[in-house]
Amino acid sequence: MTAGKAIGRGKSTGTGTGNAARLAKALAVVLDTPEIPLRLRAWDGSEAGPEGAPVLEFRSRRALRRILWSPGQLGLSRAYVAGDIDSPGNIFAAFSALSSAGKFAEPGPFRPLTAAEIWTLLRTAVRLGALGPNPAPPPEEARVVRKGRLHSRRRDAAAISHHYDVGNDFYALVLGPSMVYSCAVWPEAGYGSERTDGSRPLAAGLDAAQEAKLDLVCRKLGLRPGMRVLDVGCGWGSFALHAAGKYGATVVGVTLSTEQAILARKRAANAGLTERVDIRVQDYRDVLDGPFDAISSIGMSEHVGREQTPGYASALFSLLKPGGRLLNHAVSWNAGPTRPDPDSFIPRYVFPDGEMISLGETVSALEAAGFEILDVEALRQHYALTLRAWVSRLEDNWDQAAQLTSQGRARVWRLYMASSALGFEHGLTGVNQVLVQRPGGEQPPLRRTAWL
Repeated sequence: MTAGKAIGRGKSTGTGTGNAARLAKALAVVLDTPEIPLRLRAWDGSEAGPEGAPVLEFRSRRALRRILWSPGQLGLSRAYVAGDIDSPGNIFAAFSALSSAGKFAEPGPFRPLTAAEIWTLLRTAVRLGALGPNPAPPPEEARVVRKGRLHSRRRDAAAISHHYDVGNDFYALVLGPSMVYSCAVWPEAGYGSERTDGSRPLAAGLDAAQEAKLDLVCRKLGLRPGMRVLDVGCGWGSFALHAAGKYGATVVGVTLSTEQAILARKRAANAGLTERVDIRVQDYRDVLDGPFDAISSIGMSEHVGREQTPGYASALFSLLKPGGRLLNHAVSWNAGPTRPDPDSFIPRYVFPDGEMISLGETVSALEAAGFEILDVEALRQHYALTLRAWVSRLEDNWDQAAQLTSQGRARVWRLYMASSALGFEHGLTGVNQVLVQRPGGEQPPLRRTAWL
């Protein structure tokens, strides 16, 4: 674990006194751990917890009230997004320590508090004057989106809009010129020292690493001039532009985000690729003008859902020519039989209705649809590096990012990217490129040397 330096006031003892000491005991109850691995700072300036541990600052009593009403990850997340708690200094150190404590160290949904734990928390809230009505969730929480039939076209469009229509200018600050919102592919060596401290050289290498990923996908798909390619979940058009500009392909890109489509079309026009790049606001289930020579799906199938994955695989199979290849690049759930909590931070604030499934489930669905598996490449460590680079860029442009959206939205993205980086580093989540081919037509290469 990485531990940042605490930002203290005076000579505090290891245990602490005052409001901070009571807070430390309450948080230990919520997490079901003997001692929290953090230095807590309360709104009155008191501190408690291990000396030298990362600092978590409670700026108001309302933070404890949020945790009391929603014990666990959701309450803490709401308090952080609202600015009721903060992590001065190294956010990775603070949340790495928190994620290693008690219930947070266990995969799967947060275990509910027992009656005795709730009573202890209530007594602490009374002593600190924190009792009161449930504070309204921050406005950044996706409440209206989660209505209607799960994964209907209308609800999927609303979920995508919640996440991607934050603003193209905001994403440009975080993603940089590449405008690629998925895992980059980093060089074999030269980035190890930057992984744990968020230093700027990592962010500086991001654009080259993203271009390397786009080129790798093109090579895996075996793209050649004149091939017709479908890009499912095309984002801001980065893969479409690369495939058309570097490989001479004709690309149809589909997205459910209007803002993404507007910028993707503008980028295609600026690159002189309008005749070879067609960007549509369209559900992949409504694409009827196949077949295609190849299909890319980069960071999109996480939005499909477990129950819909077999239909997704079948739909893409039907859109491919015999011998055509599909590259499915997706985050996977690596924590065994447990499933992500649909009411935890990321489903509530970042990806409404998103569902991570295991690599095995993905491969099984693709095989059941009729595909032949050609290759599987794990990129888990690459995504951790990518996320740390994004956090670095967000921090460098914090004031502008908050101005373009809101302080709360910027805090959502900081928390989401930092916690996700830790999830990839600890192996809770993975990301994989699965290359498959529809049988018939051209035979696949004998070895990976065709794209390595």
